[in-house]
Amino acid sequence: MCGIAGTARIDGQDLGPEADALLELLADTLHHRGPDDRECLRTGPVGLAFTRLSLVDPEDGSQPLVSDDGNLVLIANGEVYNHRELVAGLPAGTRMKTGSDCEVLLYLYRQHGLDFLNDVRGMFGLILFDRARNQLVLARDRFGIKPLYYHRDARRITLSSEIKGLFADPATPRAFDWEGSLAIPYLSASARFGGPGTSTWFSGVESVPAATILRIDLNDGRTHSHRYWEMPTEAEEGVSAEQFVERYRALLEQSVQECATADTELGLFLSGGIDSAAVLALAAPQLPGLRTFTALSGGTQVNGDAEHANWLAKNLGVENHQVVFDRDHVPTPEEWARLVWLAETPMTGPEVYYKHELHRFARAERPEMRGMLLGAASDEFNGGYSDELSGGAGWESFVESLRYLDRATRLDQHPGLRRWWAEGHDFFSDAALAQSLDGATPDVYQAYVASEYTKVQQYNVWHEDRTAAGSGTEARVPFLDHRLVELTAVIPEHLRPRLLWNKQILREAVRDLLPARIAERPKGPFFYGSGTWHAYRMLIRLLRRDDSELVERALAAPGADRYLDGTAIRRRLAEFGDGETNAPAAEMLVRVVNMGLLAEMAAAPPRLADLSPGPVRVSLADASDAGATPFGAEHDHPEEGVLALTADVQLLTDTQESWFLLNAGQIEYVLEQDSPILRVLSLLDGTTTFGEVLDKAGVHADEVRSDLEDLLGERLLTFSG
Repeated sequence: MCGIAGTARIDGQDLGPEADALLELLADTLHHRGPDDRECLRTGPVGLAFTRLSLVDPEDGSQPLVSDDGNLVLIANGEVYNHRELVAGLPAGTRMKTGSDCEVLLYLYRQHGLDFLNDVRGMFGLILFDRARNQLVLARDRFGIKPLYYHRDARRITLSSEIKGLFADPATPRAFDWEGSLAIPYLSASARFGGPGTSTWFSGVESVPAATILRIDLNDGRTHSHRYWEMPTEAEEGVSAEQFVERYRALLEQSVQECATADTELGLFLSGGIDSAAVLALAAPQLPGLRTFTALSGGTQVNGDAEHANWLAKNLGVENHQVVFDRDHVPTPEEWARLVWLAETPMTGPEVYYKHELHRFARAERPEMRGMLLGAASDEFNGGYSDELSGGAGWESFVESLRYLDRATRLDQHPGLRRWWAEGHDFFSDAALAQSLDGATPDVYQAYVASEYTKVQQYNVWHEDRTAAGSGTEARVPFLDHRLVELTAVIPEHLRPRLLWNKQILREAVRDLLPARIAERPKGPFFYGSGTWHAYRMLIRLLRRDDSELVERALAAPGADRYLDGTAIRRRLAEFGDGETNAPAAEMLVRVVNMGLLAEMAAAPPRLADLSPGPVRVSLADASDAGATPFGAEHDHPEEGVLALTADVQLLTDTQESWFLLNAGQIEYVLEQDSPILRVLSLLDGTTTFGEVLDKAGVHADEVRSDLEDLLGERLLTFSG
């Protein structure tokens, strides 16, 4: 993971010495992406800036890379995983001058022209200057894992791995694109399929599309776009389910092996679910001493992620750092604004915050660590959301939900029919809609996969890149090997219920590697589901902190007066009460505020280094060493003590089987049915020891640690040792 940037004249002229200052500014802005080295080069019409994070060949892999004849100059961000086999296929006599995995791209381009990426496996954004043709070549990997943005006018183009780099160029507009951003379905969590394109969120800023090569003639600016990969749509018939599973396992093994290859230390984010567990099981034998990192928050305790991750790490013999997020912790306005500026997206929310903090902890704990393995993007292509979208009612219900999403997407293009459906008068057939919009969707599941492909670019890989880059770390995503995605895309319709329901193809592929407790564990999102209110409460408290500083900043931002209703925003914030809510509106409100913050910071771009990220989280072991045991430092063996409800506290249920914890007749907490804390509280009788209660409830102490500390702190529980 590196930072790449540059500027070039596209009017036939050369850059002058005045471009050197811009190149240095670009390198300064991207320093966090590549703190190990930096180089700037100006040659003819092109200037390049490179900041390096050294994962492969730390001693001899600096850039720019230049071909042996001097005609090709390259800077690239990312990894070419199959570079050795690609080098072996080059014409006889071709010699690499460095150990860089990216150097082979120079000679592939010289040999194959715009087909040079066809056989490349990896993640990358690249800028290549072809001196002989006076052309600039820009490209990204198939899923857009590595970013590359640009702004151009009639005279010049400026490029950068991050949008904030473009703002170093006075020619780039410094404005948030309110109108364009509001049209993105993902931003409003609209029940729609996403379109084929992605948004950069900022006016005048464009992104090199994923799986695409742009070739720009520097004599006159003419641009040719070449797409080198498409999601396959032709089903592969005649293959059994068992054969698909076997092939998936082989490809996943190879992908993890390639992603787990580096000349520096790698870590792994472990959530306790099947995705990161599969990566861990395949990577651990290759990486002795591998360390894993897990978020220990109120939400991950309730949904079991923290406990399952810790259990699995011990089972596989690897170290697991449980990174503590105190239940009452709330970022400061400056810390949140910095995160939004780092991420460059209004979709910054709890998931982005937790992962950013995990990266910060990992880098502080292991300063030499340069890369992090992730289980990201498995859900999107393995049917991970099928159960959720079906309401638990099975494959046919899942497909019907997809039809609803497809219909809603298409109705947006037909206002006449949409009015009828919006009023509940759904008397019109899908055929009528199809006829008015040039045909029906041929395969609604393929339409769904295409939408997920866009979402992965707009959200998943976007924030995974930035949260890692903020700590000078490279995020590696084995599930985005294009061969894996191609395999699931060509599963015939009759095998989809068997293989793509709740990620069965993955579960069966790694069943022999993982304990049944993990391999069969239902999908649990990173922080959604049970315990979501912990994250939403943090967001509400964040927006209220320091006299609602973030809200007021957002409302004062350029363009906010035209798009935001300050009275409605303040009223909605007040309606959240104490913030203990499961309402997704809490996250939507934060996205609105994020838009204002981005508009403010785009107008006067701050230096990321000048914004404080706050203190680094601590691990559970560190917290315990400091005396933060579950019930206070004076209790060496809390399992031998007795917990009891205080005199005025009652645990009650109603006819709908909702559970409440009351204090003096007032509801203090609403408890989720069958949650670990409810199972513990329901067994407290004032005489049974805490350890015995845990055994009877089938609960691990870590699952209820934070909840019990809060209840003890609020004097709703007593503890006698």
